[in-house]
Amino acid sequence: MTPLYPLLLKPIFKERIWGGRSLEPFFGTGLPDGRIGECWVLGEHEQGTSEVTNGPLAGKNLRELRLEFGAALLGTRGLSAPGGRCPLLIKLLDAQDDLSVQVHPEDSYGGLPPGELGKTEMWYILHAEPGARIVYGLNDGVDALAFAEAVRSGGIEACLRYVEVQAGDAFYVPAGTIHALGAGTVVAEVQQSSDTVYRVYDYNRLGLDGKPRELHVEHALKVARYDTPAAALRPEAVAANQWQRLVQSPFFTVDRGRCDGYWAQATTPESCDALLVLSGEGRIEWQGGAAPLKAGDAVMVPAGLGAYSVEGAVELMRSRV
Repeated sequence: MTPLYPLLLKPIFKERIWGGRSLEPFFGTGLPDGRIGECWVLGEHEQGTSEVTNGPLAGKNLRELRLEFGAALLGTRGLSAPGGRCPLLIKLLDAQDDLSVQVHPEDSYGGLPPGELGKTEMWYILHAEPGARIVYGLNDGVDALAFAEAVRSGGIEACLRYVEVQAGDAFYVPAGTIHALGAGTVVAEVQQSSDTVYRVYDYNRLGLDGKPRELHVEHALKVARYDTPAAALRPEAVAANQWQRLVQSPFFTVDRGRCDGYWAQATTPESCDALLVLSGEGRIEWQGGAAPLKAGDAVMVPAGLGAYSVEGAVELMRSRV
């Protein structure tokens, strides 16, 4: 059996009606034509599974490797997570227009498609145009009855809680939270491995096929929650070669850090390290190998690897199960 090592992954691009070209600084000429709204940088899902680009396992995808290596790849938590697949899905998002107002269910929701999970997620704002904002929950005093009436009467926008954002903000978006990214934002997103979206409002837009986009109002009203979401985390600068916690949830932890020179790391048997390079250039090294790193790269560091290091000048986001 081929020994495991840090796996660089091929991005999966998805055109969206609200997308644009703001991911070009990450991918350059590798960004396909069109309105690219999502880049799935790490994940295993029927809508897209990451493929390895480096080393002897190049060309294999995460599903194949999970079946071959099990906990040595994902860790004991990763392998035992609901759904039977890699439980993390990590994306870069380019919102050149407002996304639909939407909500995601919990794992326990009975209306989920067969084999699908609920969806809790977090956002880390990489870029925000002046005045850019998101929908993050509902205004105080909006309960289930008031929201349902607003949805049916076309008055939903008066119920929405808008939050102005800036680069460096982090938001935790648990399942059930009414939310939407706003125009002029570029975001790194970590979420459960799910593609279940219940749109409740979409500005009467047409999709890329020229037809009205489907809404899922009944599902949305059943799974929405009406408490106030946690305030945005606006992290202060931290010293080089230190991790700063952005989000801790039942499904994942997400940390941010900046490597300057040499930074020793190690995985644990419980989880792989899912690294996303946010800026800069450097390299990742392990016993017996090394690979270059640049902005936009995603690396799955197997749980069973243990010690490794990052070198150079790179800003990283690290996610663990």
